[in-house]
Amino acid sequence: MTTTGQVLHPGEPGYDDELAGFQTGFTQRPELVVPARSTEDVIAAVRHAADRNLPIAVQATGHGLPGSTEGGLLITTRRMDGVTIDPEARTARIEAGVRWGQVVEAAAPYGLAPLNGSAPSVGAVSYTLGGGLGILAREFGYAADHVRSLDLVTADGELRHVTPESDLYWALLGGGHGLGVVTELEIGLVPVRTLYGGSLAFDGGEVDPAAVLRAYEEWTRTVPDELTSSLAAVPYPDVPGMPPHLRGRYVISVRVAYTGADGERIVAPLREIGPVLADSLREMPYAESHTIHSDPDFPHAYYGDSAVLSELDVSKAAELLARTGPGADAMVVVQINHLGGALAAPAPNAVPYREGRFLVRLLAMAERERAREILDPAFALLATETLGRSLNFAFGAGDRTAGLYDDGTRKRLAGLKTEVDPANLFRRVTS
Repeated sequence: MTTTGQVLHPGEPGYDDELAGFQTGFTQRPELVVPARSTEDVIAAVRHAADRNLPIAVQATGHGLPGSTEGGLLITTRRMDGVTIDPEARTARIEAGVRWGQVVEAAAPYGLAPLNGSAPSVGAVSYTLGGGLGILAREFGYAADHVRSLDLVTADGELRHVTPESDLYWALLGGGHGLGVVTELEIGLVPVRTLYGGSLAFDGGEVDPAAVLRAYEEWTRTVPDELTSSLAAVPYPDVPGMPPHLRGRYVISVRVAYTGADGERIVAPLREIGPVLADSLREMPYAESHTIHSDPDFPHAYYGDSAVLSELDVSKAAELLARTGPGADAMVVVQINHLGGALAAPAPNAVPYREGRFLVRLLAMAERERAREILDPAFALLATETLGRSLNFAFGAGDRTAGLYDDGTRKRLAGLKTEVDPANLFRRVTS
């Protein structure tokens, strides 16, 4: 194999460092690691794996690892980090290892923004291939809806330029990495320079979490499509180093991103819920939008899953909060995203369950079996309203693919998989 960098085997200097990613709870032990610096490196790696029938995985940042794996070939893409902005066309070309923070920073001087998620450290390509539910999702839709073209290395080691006329375009956007290695995306940008955003946080020990949840659900029925929001419930540990206003508290917060001019008026009903523990709502440059959620920026172990809901049954969701709150056997972060708006519009891609009204995400800070003992019964509470699961938020789900797609989408994806990757080389997909 001829690449522009070192090829790493277990036990060699740099091997363990190359595997390091954001998710620390799963062990990756590939037979071979290729730190790719270019599309040519990716092509060489894929051809090498195909010749030896080695399963291929791809890792940019390691946020969405599917579980522990051994063997095979891992292509790491974080060195492929080029971003090019075309302000007149309102597009960006992003390479496979680019993180969203880089794209936000590059687009901001032109008054443009990508449809990025809440964490700037997340890989932009993997996020988009999984659909991409972002900060401005209700106004503009999924990140996948704004892809112009993709460059893809398929299992035969060939580079393909994929455009909307191709079935591969439909499959890759929402179908993830299972059809090859995407080395570059061209994405559309939106004209957003500033927004009204931040969060209102309530102390779950002083304000009934069920009351916050009920008020939030009722409020979502009144807001315009230009407003995207979520509710989060976090039982912060009582440990040194935790900010004093969070330490040992069960915090229920509503996070808001709105591009309109009357943000204070729209959020006024939320301020009536009860005493506010913290309030960060303000007008901000889009480059500061990551502060709305303030996601952790340090690597850690977690296990999680998701459910797309047709409706949010408040009584069931309140029971879910009770089971996953401070009394749970492990720390569990709950996030409930309000869907609808542009997310419900049809698009020529494989992102499923567009009719969903809410997405529930549960993230447990525990090893897999212990986490499932908490999460499975919690998700069972929502079974009647559950349409399926979200690929972007199936953290550590391993080979459990049930519910990721509706039957029609699943069958179409399977047909294209058989056609493009008949040997199933791309069967150990990471992100």
